[in-house]
Amino acid sequence: MDKTILETLSNKGELNTYDLSQELSADHQAIVGAMKSVQSLGEVICVTQKQINLWVLTKEAEEILSNGSYEARIYEVISDDGSSQKSLMNLFPNARIGLNKAMSLGWLRIEKNSTGGDPKVFKKVDEIEDRTKSVVQKIKDGKVKDIPDATLKELKKRKLINAVIIKSFDVTKGPHFTTEVTKMETELSPEMLATNSWKEKKFKPYNFDSLGIMPSSGHLHPLMKVRAEVCQIFLEMGFTEMPTNNYVESSFWNFDALFQPQQHPARDAQDTFFLSDPENAREFPTDYLEKVQKVHESGGYRSIGYRSEWKLSEARKNVLRTHTTGVSARMLYKLGQMEKFKPVKYFSIDKVFRNESVDATHLAEFHQVEGVVADYDVSLASLISILYSFFSYLGIKNLRFKPAYNPYTEPSMEIFTFHEGLKKWVEIGNSGVFRPEMIKPMGLPDNVNVLGWGLSLERPTMVRYGINDIRDLVGHKVNLQMVYDSPICRLDSRLY
Repeated sequence: MDKTILETLSNKGELNTYDLSQELSADHQAIVGAMKSVQSLGEVICVTQKQINLWVLTKEAEEILSNGSYEARIYEVISDDGSSQKSLMNLFPNARIGLNKAMSLGWLRIEKNSTGGDPKVFKKVDEIEDRTKSVVQKIKDGKVKDIPDATLKELKKRKLINAVIIKSFDVTKGPHFTTEVTKMETELSPEMLATNSWKEKKFKPYNFDSLGIMPSSGHLHPLMKVRAEVCQIFLEMGFTEMPTNNYVESSFWNFDALFQPQQHPARDAQDTFFLSDPENAREFPTDYLEKVQKVHESGGYRSIGYRSEWKLSEARKNVLRTHTTGVSARMLYKLGQMEKFKPVKYFSIDKVFRNESVDATHLAEFHQVEGVVADYDVSLASLISILYSFFSYLGIKNLRFKPAYNPYTEPSMEIFTFHEGLKKWVEIGNSGVFRPEMIKPMGLPDNVNVLGWGLSLERPTMVRYGINDIRDLVGHKVNLQMVYDSPICRLDSRLY
């Protein structure tokens, strides 16, 4: 192939790699490889990169070339007495598209049956021209310049053609052009010195400006960089990290211990992933389980409960945890079993799972950042003060709070900040004071309150790295180059 390129240049003076591949019916990449091989010989050829925009036919368009367009095929089968609309719809795949297109072109008309039966389709013109097939044939023949842009856009909308960008190279003769391919030596050998053959050989010049090959190494994902930064913030505020290594959780700890009713919509299969093996959990703290059942059914701690039957079978169902608050419940229960209560500040950052439709801002698997404070006589004012401190560490100081409802916190607040890019207030988290119905059965002292808040890890990461679609951050579509090139995460404002 190297010889072919040199001979073509000798005859024509110039060539384009893509045009040559079409002329020889050869693979374009093979032509490019041969061109680069010749280019490495020195100044034999001069190369300029070029971009070619092409329209290529889809499989559907190839079928139209063989059988005609859908609208033409529909027109041809209609008899002089008319044909049933229903029968036309079932003639072949995409027959409905063909019928609609033929109607829009004014080839056909539909008459409704006076008795209520199936409408009939009649021809409005005696003959037609299959323009779709003609245009597709022009594209096949490479005569795209003769086709209006509006027609090309319509064909693309009908998924008959696709735009393809091909990077080719224009090649011309270099200062030392020759048709004789002589491989240049890359190093001086002892044999060359012994025989003096080095005097007759050509050596490839060294490129002292070229960079060496970067050694392979691991790279932190942007999500992990932000996670490490947020984790450091919690530690600087005196928090202790909770163990969150159990992705599978029982419904008891995930829902019931949080005073979430067993009839709550979040416990349906369309919102939660339920396990089939193992389907049920077996071990629970018996005394605590009975207290939870009682507060659900009949209330307590100045609450009337949910006044509905509480079933152990529902509490035993295993789920992929929908939040890390179930871990907080376990930690608070252990705290309540201690002989002497000690104020604590906990945090966790880990994966949770929701049975949600995946789109640009939602995933079925994401991270939850959670903070929990248990102390004597803390209140909603204490929570607001802690939130201001925490979000100041994150570089977010302009906050607003909105009353909200959560099954396990009362009062509850949604947290908003003003987004400069969107020019509006956006929700960044949820918070509240844990209900007595949740924490008192755990054995915590009467004058102890528990504050909690949570937010997503993915959302601040997307803002930090300018990512608009969450699927570009996490999942099988992630561009690894983005992971390699992403800078170290540094939040805008830190309190030290």
